[in-house]
Amino acid sequence: MQYDVIIIGGGPAGMMAAGRAAECGARALLIEKNDSLGQKLLITGGGRCNLTNAEFDINIFLDKFKDTAKFLFSPFSRFGVQDTLDFFHKRNMPTKIEAEKRVFPVTDKAESVFAVLKQYMNEGTVTVLPGTSVMGLSAREGKVDGVLLKNGEKMEAHSYILATGGKSHPETGSTGDGFRWLEGIGHTIIKSQAVLVPITIREKWVHALSGVSLADAKLSFFQNDTLGKRKKILPSKKGKVLFTHFGLSGPLVLNMSKSISEFLPYGEVVVSLDLLPEMDFGMIDRKLQEIFEQNKNKKIKNILGEFAPASFASALLEIVKINGEKAVNVISREERLSLGRTAKGMQMTVTGLLGAEKAIVTSGGVTLPEVDFKTMRSRLYSNLYLVGDILNIDRPSGGYSLQLCFTTGYVAGEEAAKIKKAL
Repeated sequence: MQYDVIIIGGGPAGMMAAGRAAECGARALLIEKNDSLGQKLLITGGGRCNLTNAEFDINIFLDKFKDTAKFLFSPFSRFGVQDTLDFFHKRNMPTKIEAEKRVFPVTDKAESVFAVLKQYMNEGTVTVLPGTSVMGLSAREGKVDGVLLKNGEKMEAHSYILATGGKSHPETGSTGDGFRWLEGIGHTIIKSQAVLVPITIREKWVHALSGVSLADAKLSFFQNDTLGKRKKILPSKKGKVLFTHFGLSGPLVLNMSKSISEFLPYGEVVVSLDLLPEMDFGMIDRKLQEIFEQNKNKKIKNILGEFAPASFASALLEIVKINGEKAVNVISREERLSLGRTAKGMQMTVTGLLGAEKAIVTSGGVTLPEVDFKTMRSRLYSNLYLVGDILNIDRPSGGYSLQLCFTTGYVAGEEAAKIKKAL
């Protein structure tokens, strides 16, 4: 069968691109090397799928993409946040907005998002070819003329969309294949690095808190300068932090991980956790005195839950070296002050960052000047379109990655379908 558009990669960008191309009247073929589509999509957001961020001001939204924002105004003006929500709502998938404007399906299941994208492709009768390995692209005279399969076949179409993703979670099939194919036909590829990754921490008390989360913690990062003086290296930020068996994760940590990685080669990085960011040291000490006065004869370990998150009682006592069996009425003034100071700055030593296997996204990909973002078309090949994580675009967690996939996939699908009409 002669296809109008061939899409390589069955993730969110590829599925959106295939559905839109078919909706525009193109005969679309989606090739996926896994036996089923959407494997990474189904684990996104811990399986809940943070599909976008409910920031409807395009300038504020794209500001999160920093230096790459200037490339994205055109595609996002065509298919932005509201368009994405309308797309899913129209197909009977209600959504809800949570902290930091993160949008989730009401079901809290990534399967709901996957089902809508699959339905969209079915509406346009997209042909899906799963379990099919691609070896590369065939190109000459400024056009791609085929997709080379591992079995020796060559699949041909009028236009091609590459949606193979980056290198995060390689177990789902994101192994950087597309980067190699594009480099092979002359595109410039920025080396991939893991970003939005958890960090590993040396202190054992952190590991003991595995599974505990703080909804509104404050983190500050420090490093010793050449004179041995500790100085802050990043702005303090507040947000959700998750403790793990190896260190720290959660949106706040993931969004700071790339900046942390830039300092690690220059010396030890220390992170300071403020458990009570809304209180200054004086307020904390007054609260502790009040709690101590009301619980004079109780053990210190049993009353700290009135002062700080109860799960942190053992860690606080360990750091300040107070025996938890000690009665409150024999706690010294210096011990009380030390508890307060520690709650405002629990010190942890960063030992590294986890790699691509734990990354939410990876940086790297096609250098952006080689892409026409009005159409998502390669500037080197007139019938090749590049979408999603194949592009060298950094972004924070919070729904920005999937929105980038939906936006670029939608625009590319529409534009790729036009080539048939022009012939």
